[in-house]
Amino acid sequence: MAVTQLTAEEAAAWITDGQAVMLGGFIGSVVPESIIRALGDRYGNDASPRDLTLIFAAGQGDGQGRAANHLARPGMVKRVIGGHWGLVPDLQKLALSNEIEAYNLPQGVISHLLRDTAAGKPGTITTTGLGTFVDPRLEGGKINAITREDLVSVLNLNGEEYLFYQRLPVDMAILRGTTADENGNITMEDECLVVENLAAAQAARNQGGKVVVQVKRVVPAGTLDPHSIKIPGIFVDAIVLCHDDGEHMQTFATRFNPDFVGRVHAGTQPSGCTVGDSGPDQLDAKTIIARRAAQELTPGAVLNLGIGVPEHIAIVAGKLGMLGRMTLTVEPGAIGGLPASGLDFGASRHPQAIITQDQMFDFYDGGGIDQAFLGLAQCSARGDINVSRFGDKLPGCGGFINISQHAKSLFFCGTFTAAGLEVSVRNGELAILKEGRQNKFVETVEQITFSAARAVQTRQTVRYITERAVFRLEPQGLVLEEIAPGVDLERDILAHMSFTPVIDPGLSLMPAEIFSPRFGQKNTSIAGCG
Repeated sequence: MAVTQLTAEEAAAWITDGQAVMLGGFIGSVVPESIIRALGDRYGNDASPRDLTLIFAAGQGDGQGRAANHLARPGMVKRVIGGHWGLVPDLQKLALSNEIEAYNLPQGVISHLLRDTAAGKPGTITTTGLGTFVDPRLEGGKINAITREDLVSVLNLNGEEYLFYQRLPVDMAILRGTTADENGNITMEDECLVVENLAAAQAARNQGGKVVVQVKRVVPAGTLDPHSIKIPGIFVDAIVLCHDDGEHMQTFATRFNPDFVGRVHAGTQPSGCTVGDSGPDQLDAKTIIARRAAQELTPGAVLNLGIGVPEHIAIVAGKLGMLGRMTLTVEPGAIGGLPASGLDFGASRHPQAIITQDQMFDFYDGGGIDQAFLGLAQCSARGDINVSRFGDKLPGCGGFINISQHAKSLFFCGTFTAAGLEVSVRNGELAILKEGRQNKFVETVEQITFSAARAVQTRQTVRYITERAVFRLEPQGLVLEEIAPGVDLERDILAHMSFTPVIDPGLSLMPAEIFSPRFGQKNTSIAGCG
């Protein structure tokens, strides 16, 4: 049966007051921009639809006006359930000013909720989130005071604690693919990710909702390879053919990069899979941290590298000739290759495979990550980490809770202080030229995104790596085990902590080679990205 073809404006007109709308995409990738923009324009012109519930696993946006930011209008949105809020500042403002109900739930949990909702289950049962701010004994994932409904509860099964997340209502799923045939079968050959498109489409369809998919081409029925279909036409009510390349970019930073979908011609080397020698490293704080973290890398390991300082570890590992001996993964579904950064984050250059986001979080939640290197924004005396909320800033947890809670070995990587830190290396010793204005090591974090108590309970290996000190997690809290050469313990470390950590009796200097300008110069390139 031929699928209905709509303009973006006609698709926006399908949405009515009070509906729950699932927005597909990951940050700037696989975003149905033309439909979301048209929906925002409709409200601007007609003050309709009103009181929508928006659902997204990773907040689609560019930090300015695109994607979900189009919908951040008072009266248009009543409630938001999202995993990542960092690039939707206009929605953040509505949430933090108590103008909308708002929840921040783990990204992987939302992707699983869509699948479980599609299957007719009452919700998702998981250990993910125990002891963090989504635990109902703390905040229950609620962002503000007007958000009162409990979406998360505690269950005891066979003597073990779990969290139960309620199913998601989906009246309309707005998704994106590459090619549709006349029957609505959707392929994604030009998309750098698959995300949770199938789960979202099934969740909408099985609840009596509608599914609209933005594509950039339509082909005759029967011409697509059945194995390439990511959203079968039986789940699709309408397609929107997007004629504007600016509204169907591969990511919000890149119009189209063939490396992101593994298209490499025979005889050529995959772009982005060789890390060449660009000369001596600038010995700034992030390079020192990445060098120290790289010494923890295990050949053969499956890795996840977070955003920020952890992204730099791949560069350092490349100079050490190690990338080809490990497999990097990214939570929305890319396996292998070299993860991209910025508004390309989520994509990987020359991936080995791309699976769905809910499948990737199955792997993550089951303990599939051997080593995870994540950001260190705020750390408490007992080892809790906060990366999700700082006063009036609401980055959200994204996939951080899933990844940090279930990785076999965990390394938090970040500068010791924030806001203005300047360091240099002189004769193999670290010098603090200008101290950061904000202390990161505080007695209690503003919000618990990573629960140290849970990590101790599950016997997880956890380290905290900065440019001047390395700590490990023990039942009694943080234990200082290494300091940088040239650093004074009292002046440069303890004076900038709101608590006194346990000092390891065997306290040692961080390895001297990470402060050398010749670090990693013996192996300056590698072929292949694992």
